[in-house]
Amino acid sequence: MSEAYFRVESGALGPQENFLSLDDILMSHEKLSVRTEIPMPRLGAFFLDRSGGAETDNAIPEGTKLELPLWLAKGLFDNKRRILSVELPKIYQEGWRTVFSADANVVDLHKMGPHFYGFGSQLLHFDSPENADISHSLLQTFVGRFRRIMDSSQNAYNEDTSALVARLDEMERGLFQTGQKGLNDFQCWEKGQASQLTASNLVQNYAKRKFTDMED
Repeated sequence: MSEAYFRVESGALGPQENFLSLDDILMSHEKLSVRTEIPMPRLGAFFLDRSGGAETDNAIPEGTKLELPLWLAKGLFDNKRRILSVELPKIYQEGWRTVFSADANVVDLHKMGPHFYGFGSQLLHFDSPENADISHSLLQTFVGRFRRIMDSSQNAYNEDTSALVARLDEMERGLFQTGQKGLNDFQCWEKGQASQLTASNLVQNYAKRKFTDMED
């Protein structure tokens, strides 16, 4: 039986999102606070409350603060022209980085941002002076939480796991599910319920042809 949807892996931890991935599509629509560094003609039609009006060609004035989806902020960002500057979300700022370095396991990442690692990795696109600290914090947070996630996934057999995954971001939930699958597969094998190995169709067809040739 074929599945209605085959999961496409996220590319958010790399330089670009994978726009065939539902996780990346959802992540790229998360809002980011920006400040315009130059007037932006005709874009005021999309932000009526920030527009300078018809007499200014519906321009968004310089210095205007906006909430833009990540994909649009990335598209407008240009180091050379300085079209806009980006304000780091609080969870990636120094205060929260200190919390993560103290004990990353106490933070409810799903509440703070369901795509914490992917969104944080995409923030590196904006060439902030804090990029090195952000990338280090992302890595250390993942390392600090990884063992507890995998331990939980390996010690919850035939149990309700909703409480265990409630505080995990989407990537961590994927890791938890992978660990659960490994545990379930091992339990099936241990009970003798694992599917038996069978010869592939290619081998079976080859054997049939060879037997037919011998009869001829």
